[in-house]
Amino acid sequence: MRDSWDKLYSDCASCTACELSKTRTNCVFGVGNREADVMFIGEAPGENEDKTGVPFVGRAGQLLDKYLYAVDIPRDKVYIANILKCRPPKNRDPLPAEEDCCIDFLRRQLLLINPKIIVCLGRISAMRIIKPDFKITKEHGNWFLKGNYLITAVYHPALLLRDPRKKEEMLEDMKAIKNKLDELNIKVD
Repeated sequence: MRDSWDKLYSDCASCTACELSKTRTNCVFGVGNREADVMFIGEAPGENEDKTGVPFVGRAGQLLDKYLYAVDIPRDKVYIANILKCRPPKNRDPLPAEEDCCIDFLRRQLLLINPKIIVCLGRISAMRIIKPDFKITKEHGNWFLKGNYLITAVYHPALLLRDPRKKEEMLEDMKAIKNKLDELNIKVD
């Protein structure tokens, strides 16, 4: 049977596979264009995301919006999700077992959306999606081909809030993403 958005959301929202389901306020499923050519994937929801059920709406999300705007990629033309759909306590890093519980939801989202480009937001996302030994400080902005997906990783916006010195590198990576979209004749406006 072909998967549907309604079935996937229902499965995700009713999931009790790990302990995080007991403390969530909302399942933070994903948001954006369900036919997007570009998908951004973070690690896990934070406090604001848990309250609203929408990924990247807190300070880090507002900073991501500024970068998207700076390179002329409208947020409503991309899809944004996280590996985890529930918030870890105190925004700690996701545990591998928690990622294992949630990764199938992300795979199903990928199959429904079928983006051409995936952008990993931060080290944890890149380590899960690109390769386990991914080094964000050395490999951000590099391109990888996995299956039908062209994938890159950028710094997580939350890191930039703690270390503003990396903001210029992030801008260059975002410009490179926009250039790749143009090169592949992918329209996001």
